[in-house]
Amino acid sequence: MDRRDFLRNASAALAALGLPAFDALAQAPRQLGLRRLGQPQPFDYAWLKGHARALSQQPYQSHRRTLPAAVEALDWDQYQSIRYRQDHALWGDGEGKFQARFFHLGLYFHSPVRMYDVVDGKAQELAYDPAAFDYGRSGLKGQKLPADLGFAGFRLNTRKDTERDFAAFLGASYFRAVGKEGQYGQSARGLAIDTGMGRPEEFPDFIAYWLERPAPESDTIVVHALLDSPSVAGAYRFAITNGDVLLMDIDSALYPRQQIERLGIAPCTSMYQVGENDRRMGWDWRPEIHDTDGLSMWTGSGEWIWRPLCNPPRLRFNMFVDNNPRGFGLLQRDRNFDHYQDDGVFYEKRPCLWVEPKSDWGEGSVQLVEIPTVDETFDNIVAFWNPREKPQPGQELLIGYRLYWGAQPPARPPLAHCVDSRTGLGGVIGKKREYFSWRFAVDFQGGELASLIDRAEVEAVVSASRGRVEIVSARPLREINGYRAMFDIVPPDDGTEQIDIRLFLRSGGRTLTETWLYQYTPPPASERTLY
Repeated sequence: MDRRDFLRNASAALAALGLPAFDALAQAPRQLGLRRLGQPQPFDYAWLKGHARALSQQPYQSHRRTLPAAVEALDWDQYQSIRYRQDHALWGDGEGKFQARFFHLGLYFHSPVRMYDVVDGKAQELAYDPAAFDYGRSGLKGQKLPADLGFAGFRLNTRKDTERDFAAFLGASYFRAVGKEGQYGQSARGLAIDTGMGRPEEFPDFIAYWLERPAPESDTIVVHALLDSPSVAGAYRFAITNGDVLLMDIDSALYPRQQIERLGIAPCTSMYQVGENDRRMGWDWRPEIHDTDGLSMWTGSGEWIWRPLCNPPRLRFNMFVDNNPRGFGLLQRDRNFDHYQDDGVFYEKRPCLWVEPKSDWGEGSVQLVEIPTVDETFDNIVAFWNPREKPQPGQELLIGYRLYWGAQPPARPPLAHCVDSRTGLGGVIGKKREYFSWRFAVDFQGGELASLIDRAEVEAVVSASRGRVEIVSARPLREINGYRAMFDIVPPDDGTEQIDIRLFLRSGGRTLTETWLYQYTPPPASERTLY
């Protein structure tokens, strides 16, 4: 399966995780639980790291298996009708605040994932049980399925709300979470390998999970995961704290089997089809369609950078070199329903995802991959940290970071930030256009801007890697208590070579805004209509 098919399938399946409806049978109050296998065994993160190291020293073996024919044949609607029964929820008979339920194999999910319950430092494997599932309209007969079929992943709920999950792990090393808005959107992965290169991407798998039973009053669930792929094995520890902004505190230990050309740490995966700055695929009745609208970066030097996302005509790869980054993430800054008009999937409620390193990450780069798409079910945006030094076999890489899921990231620029980026044909209104140019209108809000309206001269500082910048202005935008910068870019020739643009506002030599970066691809000469 290539990246496009894999991401389309994983994205569509994960998008359906939110707000599932359960029937009366699934809400039965009697707690049946799952059968345990074998005897409880001592378990902690140190043991898991040793296990991952040992696994990396063995030849890789695929974890994908051929499922029973009836399971292999499930279509989308049939698979979605399968529900895990509430009366079999893990920790459903306890006093804690949380419960866990499991996903069935089928559709795009062919790799069984082993599940363990950890109580008082001892782990015991959970047995697959067809009686734990309501097979709905799937046509499956539980009694005819293998007793060792296994699970595909799991979801987490609060005891107060057993219908809506706040986090889910399903497919390869993918996982998602929500803030108080309760709306799934972009996803994260344990690891990305060779993303955006001229060869097939490698998708590592979480092949086993250990779920620690939370103390009755705890607001945090601890989940451990074992990662495996042809290039690397690894151990992960997630401390998940549910709240208005959901926090995942993550420690990971990676053990490469071979040199990895492009290692992606803390990968964020999102979708961008059309927006106010890029209407290339804008044939839909909805004005905007995206999970996130920009990449935000807080560099090691303290600079804040905002890079609006695009749906490019061909694959784009950007590398933002840094040393010890303070954070980065894919954000959905535009939270106005009127800009999307989608009352089904509510793009304005999609969570931002912010990555915060827990220690110095050294030299490397935040890398952004944008892939063309004509379909909103395809996750075409990936951002991750890539260390400068390529991982080598036999190494141990210890990497810790925090993920924040919610409407607003915990770290925000003290300067004014970009709230809108619009583009269109350039030129002067009322005058005949003699040549092609492209207009950019960028709105900034916050910081000192509101206090500077009519009191100070504010200028837009614009630079471009190619072509000519003209008609530059910065003027108050009272509707947002901010400023709008406008300028045109005139391509230097008829080619389609990209133009990198940099913009910020200043007054009296003082920087007022974060740095706005953009990558503009001029259209071919045949499409440069002057109207």
